[in-house]
Amino acid sequence: MRAGRSVRQGLFAEVAVDVAYGPGVRDSYDYLVPDHLAPRVAVGVRVEVAFGRSRRVGYVVGLKAASEVDGVRELLGVLDPGPRIGPELLALARWMARYYLCPLGSVLRAVGGPVASRGRQTTTGLEVVEGAACARSPRAAAVVDYVRARPGSPPAEVAAATGASREIIRRLVRRGVLRAVAFPAAAAREQGRECAAPPTLTPQQEGAVRAVCEALAARRYKIFLLQGVTGAGKTEVYLRAVEQVLRLGRQALVLVPEIALTPLLVDLFRQRFGSGVALLHSGLAGGERYAEWERVREGRAPVVLGARSGVFAPLPRLGLIVVDEEHEPAYKQEETPRYHAREVALVRARQVNAVVILGSATPSLESYARAAVGEPYCVLELPSRVWGRPLPGVHLVDMRQEFRAGHGGLFSRRLRELMAARLAAGEQVLLFLNRRGLATAVLCRECGSVLRCPRCGIALTYHRNGVLRCHYCGFGRQAPRVCPGCGGHHLACLGHGTQAVEEEVRRLFPGARVLRMDRDTTGRRHAHGTIVRAFREGEADVLVGTQMVAKGLDLPGVTLVGVVDADRSLCLPDFRAAERTFQLLVQVAGRAGRGAVPGEVVVQTHNPDHYAIVCGAAQDYHAFAARELAVRRELGYPPYTSLIRLVVSSKNPARVEAAAADLRDALLEAGAEPGAVLGPAPAVLARLRGVYRWQVMLRGPRPAIREACRAGLAVWYGRAGRSVRLAVDVDPVTMT
Repeated sequence: MRAGRSVRQGLFAEVAVDVAYGPGVRDSYDYLVPDHLAPRVAVGVRVEVAFGRSRRVGYVVGLKAASEVDGVRELLGVLDPGPRIGPELLALARWMARYYLCPLGSVLRAVGGPVASRGRQTTTGLEVVEGAACARSPRAAAVVDYVRARPGSPPAEVAAATGASREIIRRLVRRGVLRAVAFPAAAAREQGRECAAPPTLTPQQEGAVRAVCEALAARRYKIFLLQGVTGAGKTEVYLRAVEQVLRLGRQALVLVPEIALTPLLVDLFRQRFGSGVALLHSGLAGGERYAEWERVREGRAPVVLGARSGVFAPLPRLGLIVVDEEHEPAYKQEETPRYHAREVALVRARQVNAVVILGSATPSLESYARAAVGEPYCVLELPSRVWGRPLPGVHLVDMRQEFRAGHGGLFSRRLRELMAARLAAGEQVLLFLNRRGLATAVLCRECGSVLRCPRCGIALTYHRNGVLRCHYCGFGRQAPRVCPGCGGHHLACLGHGTQAVEEEVRRLFPGARVLRMDRDTTGRRHAHGTIVRAFREGEADVLVGTQMVAKGLDLPGVTLVGVVDADRSLCLPDFRAAERTFQLLVQVAGRAGRGAVPGEVVVQTHNPDHYAIVCGAAQDYHAFAARELAVRRELGYPPYTSLIRLVVSSKNPARVEAAAADLRDALLEAGAEPGAVLGPAPAVLARLRGVYRWQVMLRGPRPAIREACRAGLAVWYGRAGRSVRLAVDVDPVTMT
């Protein structure tokens, strides 16, 4: 290794290394390419390098014949047989590093996709043994039908898709109905199935499809904001657009906020496009995810259905990007690199002259404001549901009046009456409350203290099994019999969560079959799909859930939706609280009446006059947007300005407070306008997992605050004694 000596001639690789942002961090570092590695070194491959006193993995982002750096070291090794990142994705990564103020190496780690594990890349799949005895039970028959249509499907996928237990699958294997086969991972499930015939389009759908197809044929960058009420058939517009882009010899990328929450969407795409669909999301096992990535890279899967990180799918002929439910905060990555998949998708499409469809019943106000300006945006509206089905009727219930009338339970009289009627008619009910657990907090009535997480300082949630749990760090303890602070014996539960709602349903309607869907019940892989399919198949009468039940679910049997507490999200310390409340109300209300029977919605609230509640109940997006945009303009919040959130953290409370004040001073010293710097102040979650957190905000025009932030960080990092962590969040979507 040549260290400590100036090397200027030869072949040099510019390597981006994944290191934390800090003083002196550069996008790339020069390394000498030894002769024996030269044939394998190319832009886009991963290499191993010496960095400081450690070995690191980096990406080659450039090659050159000379270096001006003294003491250049040699590359230690090449880890890939060929480039993992092509020119288009490398250009995208460079834009992300500049825009999101993070090291290029961190971005490339995300863009590069999954890495092959050691050994042969195979998966154990299932296939049907033809001529074997027939399956005896309906669930077993469903398993056989699924495997016959999709040979090579792994047992976990079969169980999730059919709702069958692993024991049923094992029994079918023992009986010789199914057999396990080792399929090469890259070829697993390559065999397709019969494609489903598409439904007839409504006139509004036809107009939207026509506009998108014209833009695809023209091969020009165009953004369509597809705004359609829930149940209007946005998914069919996506499917027709994908069909057209495939006919043109190009590829399609479809993003959804959380792939695990949309099993029905996965089924729809696989029914239409068979083995041409690849899935990219973190819920896949490592080998499965790598295999899917390789199918995409090799061009054998021209349609990619993925979550946030799917935006980096290696599609060289990309012609269409769909961002479904584009308003969802799940598209924002909350760790470095803190990118927003919707914004990255727009930049990627612009690079290759692709068409973008941003779909939502409740578009983000950022997208709505941009679309109002015009090109390259175009608004497409689907104002009514397919097959002429009406939107559900909505009843607003003022819980203040319920309390005054002596009805202080979880459910109002109107909700109880409608639930009784719908259940008696054999119909299904969905109850929404965006808080899990049995109670939100435990309070001592003698000293007034609330039992809090010792690491995060937030109230512990009480669960039915008697455990107090922190839903941020996972800390748990058995609920005490006496107050830890004063020794008092009068501990009381405050508030309520989904477990409490479930218990109330069982108490009021003993014969009702109840399922609950929140993070406590969906922790295992495929649990969400199992619950949804069981409910769709009529195995339960009532589904209780958090915001999981509001997203992307088509439940034709649901005729009544109850929003137990519509005010919870209104109380969040976030300038987007009204927008989130409106979106949640519209989305969850849209689950009602999607079948043949018209639906109803009961919204329980203590703020029946708030415009987010009123407009949400009326499903009037334009009225809400007009009110909320006026508020944002007056207060100077996005989309009229941009934000950068800087969070300083340390286990030492005095140190983090001083560092945050120093950061504010550094920003001002570097030229930031005094009115653009907000704080420092404790973060909403001032202590998280034992770490104290303070924040400084920059607010103003995007280019100005980004340059001020870059300059201020250089000043701040240049000062001695920096011993805290810093997170830089450009365009934050949460303030916690």
